[in-house]
Amino acid sequence: MKNLLLAGIIGAAMTVSCSTAKTAQSDRSEFLKLKGSWEITSVNYDKNYKVKPFDEGADAQCFVGSQWKLIPNNWTGSYSINGGGDCPSVMQPIEFEVINGNEFKFKKLMEGSKAKAVTVGYSLSLISQTADQFSLEQNIPSGGENVRIVYNFERTGSK
Repeated sequence: MKNLLLAGIIGAAMTVSCSTAKTAQSDRSEFLKLKGSWEITSVNYDKNYKVKPFDEGADAQCFVGSQWKLIPNNWTGSYSINGGGDCPSVMQPIEFEVINGNEFKFKKLMEGSKAKAVTVGYSLSLISQTADQFSLEQNIPSGGENVRIVYNFERTGSK
């Protein structure tokens, strides 16, 4: 009886670990599709609000045309804002991850700091993804309501 119980426990553990591994592998393959160079082609939000995302001090529209490089195999990347007009010129290294296949988290890396020392970051929802486009959604609280911001990306470089 003990052997049967032990075999059942081991079998259940193997089933859970295999299904978790398959799910993780599936999520990883989707996540790896983000590898490459991207451009934000539009930022959509309620224009009644003044939105300055990612603590850059720049209006959300400054991110239209920004270049993003994502390297999923080492969880690093960067974004740059071209500058001009009221938009600053920014080159920002980041560390990012995708959790559960739909939560895109990133944190800005400051020169001379290690990623593990950075405790503040940003969490967005991956709301759509194809081989050459994806969209991220961010909800920012403002005056008791959430302002929904959608960033639309298009691939500009190799996969």
